[in-house]
Amino acid sequence: MRTLIAVLGAALAAAALLTPLPPGAAPGAAPAPAATAISSSSPAAPASPTSPASDSAFGSRLYVDPTSDARLVADALAAAGDARRAALIEQIASQPTAVWLGDWYGPALLSSVIQRHLRAAAAQGATSVFVTYAIPDRDCGGYSAGGFTPDQYLDWNRRVAAALAGSRAVVLIEPDSLAMLPSAKCAGVADTRLPLLRSAVGILAAAGLSTYLDGGNARWLSPDVQATYLKAAGVADARGFFTNVSNFDATQAERDYAGKVSSRVGWKHFVIDVSRNGNGWTGDWCNPPGAALGQNPQITESPAVKLDALLWVKHPGASDGPCYGGPAAGRWFESGAEALVVGRTGGSLGM
Repeated sequence: MRTLIAVLGAALAAAALLTPLPPGAAPGAAPAPAATAISSSSPAAPASPTSPASDSAFGSRLYVDPTSDARLVADALAAAGDARRAALIEQIASQPTAVWLGDWYGPALLSSVIQRHLRAAAAQGATSVFVTYAIPDRDCGGYSAGGFTPDQYLDWNRRVAAALAGSRAVVLIEPDSLAMLPSAKCAGVADTRLPLLRSAVGILAAAGLSTYLDGGNARWLSPDVQATYLKAAGVADARGFFTNVSNFDATQAERDYAGKVSSRVGWKHFVIDVSRNGNGWTGDWCNPPGAALGQNPQITESPAVKLDALLWVKHPGASDGPCYGGPAAGRWFESGAEALVVGRTGGSLGM
């Protein structure tokens, strides 16, 4: 056991040097199990001619991070001879996940991290998905508090845009940044935040990147209220919005909700985070017992629908915060990761 702990410790120390873990995003919801067909009872988008290939945001393949915490842990477990647990974590490590960028990276490291992921994605012939998470007053003082000052934030977005320019990467802009605004702890934040988000959309879109804004989730704001915030944040100049990031709502519930939001913002495209929604909402947003991995990520782009992809934005195994035995937000939570896998596959964690 001591040998295994030492090996895991070394692996995660290496991970900290390569890609410091982001804070976990805050309050939310939950969704569905394995890959099943999804119907839509939300408003039907107007018919459109076949989209040209250039209209695709995601191409044909999603990027799998070869240096993710899950990959390092799975490899360390295998090297230590713990084949059973290695197989559990492999179910996470083998799947595409988003790359989170935030104020935990200095300017030089930010550029280095982005370039490393872009090279790896190019080698895979895949599209990389990045998440920006450095808005001023991030999480409005919650477990993931932090972010830059307003002036620093726009300069930081310019650096991100310059590093990603020409890559055709996808950027999910600031989870929770809009849906959280009506909460009491975010009082007075909107006046500064909304113009910053509009500027961020413009900066990133000008670099040829597909951008998506925060669409909350089906249990949070009404479609009308969420649409109002999206319009104020510049969704007209973005490809669309994302829903359910770091949350747990069932995929069909999110699909229906997102369709209603899309109908209110000019039929914009959307993506859904299905990383941990295999058992739907179980009553808590922070490392909830009973949660399970959702279906594996997939590109769903089609001329007939506005749903572009089902993604793993939140990294399964990354803690939401110090609750239910978890470490600080964003840190690797081994027992939580294993529970997510077992929740989807059935069976027992064992010893």
